[in-house]
Formats: sequence, structure tokens, C-alpha cells
Amino acid sequence: MSELKPCKVCNHSREDTFGLAVPSLAQLKARGCETLGFRADAPVSVVLEEDGTIVEDEAYFLCLPPNTKFMLLHDKDRWSAKTKVDGGTAWLKQESVELASDCVDSKVPGAEPWHELAVRLSHDLAGVILMSEEELQTLVDVPSSDLATALGFQVDKVRMLQEALQGALDRREEQRQAKELLQLYLKSVEQEGSQAPSRGDVTDSVERPADGTSTFSARTLMVLKGKTSPETRLSNQELQMVVNVGVASVASALGWSSERSAALVATCEEELKSRLDVVQAARSLSNRSQNPPGGGVQVKRRK
Repeated sequence: MSELKPCKVCNHSREDTFGLAVPSLAQLKARGCETLGFRADAPVSVVLEEDGTIVEDEAYFLCLPPNTKFMLLHDKDRWSAKTKVDGGTAWLKQESVELASDCVDSKVPGAEPWHELAVRLSHDLAGVILMSEEELQTLVDVPSSDLATALGFQVDKVRMLQEALQGALDRREEQRQAKELLQLYLKSVEQEGSQAPSRGDVTDSVERPADGTSTFSARTLMVLKGKTSPETRLSNQELQMVVNVGVASVASALGWSSERSAALVATCEEELKSRLDVVQAARSLSNRSQNPPGGGVQVKRRK
């Protein structure tokens, strides 16, 4: 008996897809007709589902890789390319349809936390706007190959998706930082009547943990372990905490080497200084607008 070849068969509309194991092209036609509901004596032709290549030669059939997908064309049926979906995310939606029909349900008991997020994303791409920063960061941090396997997408397309998610994260952080800087500026304007604080006072104005604890929140740890520029996604309070606790505490919390932790602390300190410089510059401009040069009391000269 010839060795069985695993393969898939579908009708011309791709609505029905079945898995078969057959020893020959003739058996593929016979069992395919039976599975798809065609008459046993119905004339059918076999083509590759992917590009419509006609398969008539037995040797060619045997050379094709396992799990090749064939389309059985009956009577006046004609092969056609897959229907394209309009929009910038067409490739994701199209592959999501294939995943639903060709793959086993991706909800696996005991799966990683990101697995459910990936399933939600594959079913509704617009759901990205409803995801929290923690959920978006979780999907960004998943190895591209693992996420591609879970979704049934190609690895390069998953990388594009993760880059888009990272962009959404960055935009949210930029908006949050802009809001914080505006609040600091408005607060400085309200305090114009008091003595201008020194740089140390400005630093202290950044919120610190009330109890002085060095424990990082779950979000802070997740952002610090992020792939690119984690300091840009931390709030002023979080940056100050990283600087305050020191290299040893950061290394212990993240499980990193001292060198890597020192570099992170230095980067966070530089980012905090940059933000404070912006606040100082805004305060200086406000002072100048209220006290223009030459606007003081004029002294009359004696004749």
C-alpha cells in the first residue's frame, strides 16, 4: 500500500475545507468528491488553492509537500483569487478568516496571558483603542514568532503589527507627558508671587511616593523591561523613583546586571532633567513677560 499523503481540499468558494489522507491523486478526487458532496461520477479537476495551478500528473502530486491545500472544481466552477478586504489592515483580516476555518480554536487552557489578548485582536482589530497600556505592552513584548504562531500570521506581518501597537503606546505617553508638563507650568504660574525656587526645589516638586518606598508598580516594571526607550513612557513620578532608589535596587527589581541597570538609571535621570529644563524655560518666559526689560521705576535726574 502506498504511503498516505495528508492534504486539504476545498470547494471553489472556499467555504468548506476538509483534511484528508490519500495515497494518490485519483483517491484525492474520489474522496474529495465524497467529502464535498459532489456526485461520485461527477467530472472534477484538481488545482492548487493558492494559485490555481492544475494538478494532473501523479508524480507532481506526490512531490507536493504535506498539507498542501487543493481546490476541487466541479462542472463550470472556476478558480479565483481570494477576495481582498479594503483598508490598511486587509492582510490581517484576510488571514483571520483563514485562521477561523483552517485552524483549531486558539483558546487553549493554561495558555499565556497574552494569548487571550491575541485572540481578541484577531477577531476585532478596532479593539486596540479599548486596550489598556498594560495590554498593549504585553502584546508588544511577546516574541514575534510566538505571536505569529498563535494568530496564524506571517512573522514579518506580526512585526508590523507590534510596531503599530508600540506607536499607539508612544502616542498615549506623549499625550500624558504633555498634560503633565502643562499642569506643572500652570502650577508655576500660580506661584509667581512667591520666591522663585532653586533647581532643587523644582526637582522636589516632582511627585514622589508618600512613604518613600522603593517598590515599583507592576506597570513601572513592565515599562522598564520594554524593548525601546522605556524612560520616555514613564511619568515624572516614576522617573524620580528610579533615580532615587539607585542602581542596586533597580538591578534587584529587574534581575539585570549592575552595568545595564546603571545605564537605565542614567537615562532616566537625563530624561527627568530634560523635562525639568522645559518647565524652567516655560517659567522663565512667564517671568519675562510679566517683568519686561526696562520696565522698572525710572529715576528722574536733577537739572
